[in-house]
Amino acid sequence: MLNLIVRLVVSTVVVIVASRVLKGFYVDTTQTAIIVAIVMGILNTFIKPILQFLSLPITILTLGLFYFIINIALVYLCAYLVDGFDVNSALAALLFSLGLSLAHSIAGAFMD
Repeated sequence: MLNLIVRLVVSTVVVIVASRVLKGFYVDTTQTAIIVAIVMGILNTFIKPILQFLSLPITILTLGLFYFIINIALVYLCAYLVDGFDVNSALAALLFSLGLSLAHSIAGAFMD
């Protein structure tokens, strides 16, 4: 349970920082940032593994680079689902997903 709360807080902080640093990435309130963190967690838990499995042949052909496209698509899907969250460029979506992965890796290292 503590791990889930830490991941939610880390995700929320990453969303807030990304909205301030990245151009083309907008979150209107802190409450929206929390909702974005929850929705991204749900999408990464349930939808991402399905997309990775279905796109396995193209991922092999592109030597794993197609995973970036999946991450971008999930960020755009989250922006579609959450009001008050907007992503205007694929680069911003990619940088956000990379920052989120890096932050979760660092937090996971401290949690173990």
